[in-house]
Amino acid sequence: MSETTSGQHGYSAGKEDYLKRLRRIEGQIRGLQRMVEDDKYCIDILTQVSAATKALQSVSLGLMDEHLQHCVSQAIAEGGTTAEDKIREASDAIARLVRS
Repeated sequence: MSETTSGQHGYSAGKEDYLKRLRRIEGQIRGLQRMVEDDKYCIDILTQVSAATKALQSVSLGLMDEHLQHCVSQAIAEGGTTAEDKIREASDAIARLVRS
């Protein structure tokens, strides 16, 4: 992950919230493992997979928004090749998210 010139990532202000959300998702994943171990009904497992996927997508969108607002906008203000690199990097990340 690239850093801005200040040395902080765009998500730094909301870091604790992201960590809390990721820990909750981690708990969901452990719950999914238990469901499979306990031979739960496949539709129930799929429902929980969908919930975990949506939670991860929400984290991804939040991080992307932070990146665009902080890192990309700062790079654009500074101009030059750094701005072009940040825009390309963001576009590539969006493409990966869309494909997932």
